[in-house]
Amino acid sequence: MTEETRLIHSGLAQTPLARTVGPPIQRGSTVLLPNAAALYDHESQVTYGRQGLAAQSALIEALAELEHAAGVTLYPSGLAALTGALLAVLKAGDEVMVVDTIYKPTRRFCDTVLRRFGVAVRYYPASLDADALMAACGPATRLIVLESPGSLSFEFQDVPAIAAAARARGILTLIDNTWAAGLLFKPLDHGVDISVQALTKYVGGHSDVFMGSAAAREDSLVRLLDEGVLNIGWAVSPDDAYQMLRGLRTLATRMSRHDASARRIAARLATRDEVGQVLHPALPGAPGGEIWRRDYSGACGLFAFTLTPGRPAATEAFLDALELFGLGFSWGGFESLAIDCDPQLSNRLSPAAYGGPLIRLHVGLEDPEDLMADLDRGFAAWRAVP
Repeated sequence: MTEETRLIHSGLAQTPLARTVGPPIQRGSTVLLPNAAALYDHESQVTYGRQGLAAQSALIEALAELEHAAGVTLYPSGLAALTGALLAVLKAGDEVMVVDTIYKPTRRFCDTVLRRFGVAVRYYPASLDADALMAACGPATRLIVLESPGSLSFEFQDVPAIAAAARARGILTLIDNTWAAGLLFKPLDHGVDISVQALTKYVGGHSDVFMGSAAAREDSLVRLLDEGVLNIGWAVSPDDAYQMLRGLRTLATRMSRHDASARRIAARLATRDEVGQVLHPALPGAPGGEIWRRDYSGACGLFAFTLTPGRPAATEAFLDALELFGLGFSWGGFESLAIDCDPQLSNRLSPAAYGGPLIRLHVGLEDPEDLMADLDRGFAAWRAVP
């Protein structure tokens, strides 16, 4: 053989790889099959790299263990996981019932793409109980979409009751479970059909990689989700899958710290004159607290509070004075974040009155006393606005 040919065919791994604590990162589009018969054996083996190799397979296995799922499908972002799961189970002529407090990009997808493809979309208040929600469903209702708690205003739904009532009617249920990260709440154990989360948030944990997942408890739904990914052409990279698996290893430890710090700060905020109410389920008398205590094993670092009524300039002054809390829309990473929620509430069909500007905090892994001092700076700036 010429040197050109030898260079192309030399250096191929011929021996088993050494065992490490993490899976190998296989960067490959082409998969070499052992024989001609295997070329079209798509059922029993991977025949193309987009389907996922060692790192993706390891992440899927770990997430299935976390979610108590029959199977898990990976997507290149959290939003793609939500939209991909919707596309996998809906068709023209179906109706989907979506909670009114849903994540804004999901709502945008429902109002544009789903409607354009002949899927009817209706929104229901998060306060509806299972009986009222079933009464609102029609003969074409195929799917109910839940988000509990809502990621801006933290309404809790009675997920087990809704899932049981929907199953009795032959209606599927899907939940955005990003707040609980598959750790604090197990939707599939409570009768939900599909559990979706943005792995970008707490599983990744470092605000530097995008990914989403959809977990199902029934093989037929797992096949629908897998086929949806295959047919649309989504894929996640092995490097990103490896980072997500690495984040998953420390999820419980990090979440415990987020929870403890957020509860501490929420309790302090509840004592301040500048604060109208704190929307954190662990506080005494908090909305949704009873459901949270019954179904969840803990809380994360994401919650909200209201400032007492004031001018918009005062809200901006509060946020602009913060030094440790960054101003950003994501959450679930090691860093603390804050946003003004009010501009995102206007698209709801039944907006609640919160009595003042709604501020969402993500409490990161910093010392909670340092974070409280940072909030004190914000309150001082808020008071200074006439």
